[in-house]
Amino acid sequence: MKKLSLILVLFVLCTAFTTLNYYPIDGYTHTGIKRLKRLELIKSGELVDAAKLPAGAMKSYMDINLNFTSKKADSIGSFLVVDEAFQKEISSLFKGLDKSYSIAVLDISDPDSLRYAKRNETSGYQPGSVGKLAVLTGLFTQLAKIYPDDFEKRLDLLRSKSVRAGVWGLTDEHTIPIYNIETKKLVKRQVIASDVFTLFEWADHMLSVSNNGAASIVWREVLLMQIFGDKYPALTQDEADTYFKTANRRELTDLGNDVVNLPLRALGITKDEWRLGTFFTRGANTYVGSKDGSIGSPLGLMKFLIKLEQGNIVDEASSLEMKRLMYMTDRRIRYAQSPALKDAAVYFKSGSLYKCDRSKGEACGKYMGNVTNFMNSVVIVEHPDNCKYMVTLMTNVLRKNSGTDHMMLASSIDKVITK
Repeated sequence: MKKLSLILVLFVLCTAFTTLNYYPIDGYTHTGIKRLKRLELIKSGELVDAAKLPAGAMKSYMDINLNFTSKKADSIGSFLVVDEAFQKEISSLFKGLDKSYSIAVLDISDPDSLRYAKRNETSGYQPGSVGKLAVLTGLFTQLAKIYPDDFEKRLDLLRSKSVRAGVWGLTDEHTIPIYNIETKKLVKRQVIASDVFTLFEWADHMLSVSNNGAASIVWREVLLMQIFGDKYPALTQDEADTYFKTANRRELTDLGNDVVNLPLRALGITKDEWRLGTFFTRGANTYVGSKDGSIGSPLGLMKFLIKLEQGNIVDEASSLEMKRLMYMTDRRIRYAQSPALKDAAVYFKSGSLYKCDRSKGEACGKYMGNVTNFMNSVVIVEHPDNCKYMVTLMTNVLRKNSGTDHMMLASSIDKVITK
């Protein structure tokens, strides 16, 4: 009985510390991201929502950790040694399929006995929204330049700095969740030019619902951080708008390219393995042009995930905060929608780009392009039983619903790893 009482006391204490601070779901106080406050209320039963979050989405701030901090100094190459038996199992999932499927898989359940498999891992694809992870990397790189010795000040800037969308946020069909804490009402709509959110909220819109306007806005702010340095925190919206109206477009294009790509090079990811060449909205192109095109490969993206788990993207605190922002506490889609992952924590980014030529008389539609049909999934899966793995999957399979394709592959891969 005493033992049971002690367990209950510890549970209450742990709950007190994890529900009052930080996130994901318990993160409103830490981040100011209003949609998280709504999730807190749903979890506590104060709000009823028909779309129940899966068990794997219920982790709190204290539950999220980096997996490779003990291997912080290890080279990337030491992680990417093929395990022949594992390779055979993963390869069997793609038997008879063409080179339109490329993948890298790293089983990290036992950090001292990693299992790696690959297939066409150096092939290049249009990365689509996966490129938003490069923008996130640029953001934390610039925050560290402004406050090199104070991570809390970096977080405070993310919480307190509010910026207006302007034309940079236009146009995108993806909606954003706008939650009114006082009325407890949620509205989902597209970004409009007058929208004002904090840097933390724009970053969340960029990742949790993959809003393109939000991605361009965060990228814009990364560019301003590079230009204004330690003067950025006090930079007003009018000053920023005036600057862009008078700046040289070619110089902005070069600098805009650098702020999201040079941090990737610093991680050992080459230009051909992953680069980002254009903003995500037409509105941004008013001020900044495209350069060098965008490309991604399973190998380049796997390198990114390894560096993240090592705590080597900027620093350990930044890497952990980035991982929290990747944690799925919104509707799961594509790869992450697999029923096999419902109890697992999923850290995820997906990207797609498709093109149809209806003159061919072929079936063609959303995520079923017959000219191009890019679909990309970057995912860290952590099951409750400590089974953990990372997958970077990129495909260009024409005339096939790639969202469903990725979901089915997710189930097959999970079965191989968890058996």
